[in-house]
Amino acid sequence: MLLELTRYRRPLESFARTFQPQDVGAPDDAYRVVAPVDVAFDVHKDKDRFRLVGTVKTELELPCSRCLEPFRLVVDAPFDVRYVPSSDAATEPEREIEEEDLETSYYRDEQIDLNELLREQFYLALPMKPLCQDACKGLCSQCGANQNTGSCACAPRWEDPRLAGLKALKRES
Repeated sequence: MLLELTRYRRPLESFARTFQPQDVGAPDDAYRVVAPVDVAFDVHKDKDRFRLVGTVKTELELPCSRCLEPFRLVVDAPFDVRYVPSSDAATEPEREIEEEDLETSYYRDEQIDLNELLREQFYLALPMKPLCQDACKGLCSQCGANQNTGSCACAPRWEDPRLAGLKALKRES
């Protein structure tokens, strides 16, 4: 999915499209796109520099980090990304990275890869620790049963072996 930049001649134009889940993402992603992806943004053009400001909306399926069950995450993410020609990256002298550099990407051959833009926005929308629900109980550490669907017969009793000597002293007194 490439955005042809030669089609944009005015300083401000709009883009809106819906992509099917199979058209977005890669098989090795940490998530799976399960709903149509709605993308809408304004294209700001300044000579050979472009700025895309808009939103992406869809649903992702990913595993819970506690119980490993898949769950859906609604994504409604705004973005504001600047694009400059990749030739500019090679000619710039070394300098300290500034805040606006984090929002700058490069394009090549008068095209922007929208798939890469969407993947970046999806990864930014993922929570640090994805949970199916706030009260997720996770898996039993002994048998691996999902504690959300029922309890197991395991007796969760663990003793720190480093404290065995102190326990022996306590019994003697």
